Amino acid sequence: MASDGARKQFWKRSNTKVPGSLLKATPKVPTTPVKAKRVSTFQEFESNTSDAWDAGEDDDELLVMAAESLNTAVVMETANRVLRNHSQRQGCHKPPGALGPEQKPKPSVEPPSVPSGDLRLVKSVSESRTSCPAGSASDAGPLQRSQSLPHSATVALGGVPESSTLSSSALSEREASRLDKFKQLLAGPNTDLEELRKLSWSGIPKPVRAITWKLLSGYLPANVDRRPATLQRKQKEYFAFIDHYYDSRTDEVHQDTYRQIHIDIPRMSPEALILQPKVTEIFERILFIWAIRHPASGYVQGINDLVTPFFVVFICEYIDDEDVDTADVSCVPADALRNVEADTYWCMSRLLDGIQDNYTFAQPGIQMKVKILEELVSRIDGQVHRHLDQHEVRYLQFAFRWMNNLLMREVPLRCTIRLWDTYQSEPEGFAHFHLYVCAAFLVRWRKEILEERDFQELLLFLQNLPTAHWGDEDVSLLLAEAYRLKFVFADAPNHYKK
Repeated sequence: MASDGARKQFWKRSNTKVPGSLLKATPKVPTTPVKAKRVSTFQEFESNTSDAWDAGEDDDELLVMAAESLNTAVVMETANRVLRNHSQRQGCHKPPGALGPEQKPKPSVEPPSVPSGDLRLVKSVSESRTSCPAGSASDAGPLQRSQSLPHSATVALGGVPESSTLSSSALSEREASRLDKFKQLLAGPNTDLEELRKLSWSGIPKPVRAITWKLLSGYLPANVDRRPATLQRKQKEYFAFIDHYYDSRTDEVHQDTYRQIHIDIPRMSPEALILQPKVTEIFERILFIWAIRHPASGYVQGINDLVTPFFVVFICEYIDDEDVDTADVSCVPADALRNVEADTYWCMSRLLDGIQDNYTFAQPGIQMKVKILEELVSRIDGQVHRHLDQHEVRYLQFAFRWMNNLLMREVPLRCTIRLWDTYQSEPEGFAHFHLYVCAAFLVRWRKEILEERDFQELLLFLQNLPTAHWGDEDVSLLLAEAYRLKFVFADAPNHYKK
């Protein structure tokens, strides 16, 4: 683990100011030694700094916030000041006498309270321990709301909701700006893959996600001129495998493998997409060819889930439907489907090359990763770790699936795709960074975990975490926490860039 001095020097690299930090020079509030606060720092960090997640365009600022445990009173005071300044800029705060002769003053509207369900969708309600200074109770509503639903749901201190159109416009401008950065980077004759990774860490815009994934996975070369020939050669090579091997699926030596694949595919999600005959056939061919060409592991349940994100991302190049889960692929030209199939096979193969020991005999890779996760959680949150041990819940009972399916069964597909944007931007993202994501994922539910006092109920909760309504904001928060853990516990390099 990195020393405190090294950590401080690392985070000093960014001098930008973010909500929650002191805007003017202010004496530091004395804190207890790091060792005495190590157990509680992880929980306090989220409570004290959640107001900053969506306040700026530069995600380096988020990590600056994550690096230190701030005084609660300072955080609340500064956050309220930011909201007041924002409301004044929007014209919500007008001086006395500024109203026109025919304009009646509007009564002050109490900011809407935040249901616990809203917070639960974005962060565990167990971390809602922030105490407000006297006189700031009326500000708590908008502050909490801005934590959960940034931009569009923020309420000004005057009680007048901000225009949703303004927020939507600001968000669209931000997305358009990010898309322009990607297009400029991809337009050059030789794509800078290191810069592409840094830019992709915070998420990849949908219009350029397919080409970016192909580059980050190593499937396509950085040189633009070489890409068409590479695609043609790899697609031709894949379909040569089909011609050579696929007819052997009914042979005695391979029929068990094909039978298991045939059984597993209908169990996958999204069902409306997977169960379309053309899609089912594509998945069967991809999985069977991969199993034949990798006899050390062969086909193992769990590998089938790893096909879906690649297929969905690549098919989106040919489908305008926003809801790809229910999109009809029969309208996609046959040549395009062949391209998607070959690209999906090669990118999935690249992914599995880095984690193949997860699927060899006895799955030693997963066994090792679960043990590392257990040790990591014991250092991050000893109380949660002891609670699981006290009720005889073993990490293998719930975390095996997290490693085997890379959390695909725990979060919606849209969240998996967002996770994979970052995984492909991280060195050994699927093999190594995934561990820190799992640790942050587990500790996120600490309050609910600690409330369960029965083995069966506790295990059932861990195997069915309430993430059905998760979106990009939830995933971004999870990833930022995972990156913080990686830095604190593994001397992570500064790889996070907006």
